[in-house]
Amino acid sequence: MFAWNWDPTILIGLALQAGAYLLCIGPLRKYFPGSEPVSPARVQTFLLGSLVLFIALCSPIETLGDGYLLSAHMVQHLLMTLIAPPLLLLGTPRWLFRPLLRLPLALPIGRFITNPVFTFLSYNLVFAIWHTPAYYEATLRSVPIHVLEHALFFGTATLTWWPIFSPMNELPRLPDPAQCLYLFLESLPPTILGALITFASWVLYPTYGRAPRVWGLSAGLDQQIAGLIMWIPGALVFLGVLTVVFFRWFNNDDYVPSHDSWPAAQ
Repeated sequence: MFAWNWDPTILIGLALQAGAYLLCIGPLRKYFPGSEPVSPARVQTFLLGSLVLFIALCSPIETLGDGYLLSAHMVQHLLMTLIAPPLLLLGTPRWLFRPLLRLPLALPIGRFITNPVFTFLSYNLVFAIWHTPAYYEATLRSVPIHVLEHALFFGTATLTWWPIFSPMNELPRLPDPAQCLYLFLESLPPTILGALITFASWVLYPTYGRAPRVWGLSAGLDQQIAGLIMWIPGALVFLGVLTVVFFRWFNNDDYVPSHDSWPAAQ
């Protein structure tokens, strides 16, 4: 129940991710045109993102989420979609991605899949569809389907954060005002889906209804906690980043508000 998941494919994948990054910013950096030294803070940010993925996929969160607690599974999904991708993007120097743009059609495809409308719709549709009972139960019964679910979660989550944390001028971030609107809209789907799960009057996922009880949590209470995790932290992450962006925009020296934008002095 509280066992760690030492699946070699996951461990190898995470090791390759971190190892390739360290090699590219270290011994192989000279082969990247326009490369610059990467600050220790940026390296630590990327490795922290890799650590978050390790915790999500290998710690007892994975074991509990697969067969015992929906709330643990929800924590895992939030780590994979709202915490790890921004850290990995912030930790990646722009010159590391540039060789990919030399591939045929890479730039137009990149512009399409990082368009904010596409990133918003793809992530939220994928997240919502996989949480419908039929598809969710399928992931618990089949390892390949579960792997596909996690790959889609992580891939679309990385795209959905791209308009905020893009490391590339060629596929740029949104302007600050547009980022604020985008992040506010991103906070709505987890609020709605989380509320639906929280207030459901029956156990949505039979696997958790049949599972041995952990810490005395009933299936219904576990489901309510899972819904609240999606609802509150899921929305607050986006709103927290929105707050940072808003104050950055507000304090930007280039931004000079008109007198009409301020309330009259009392």
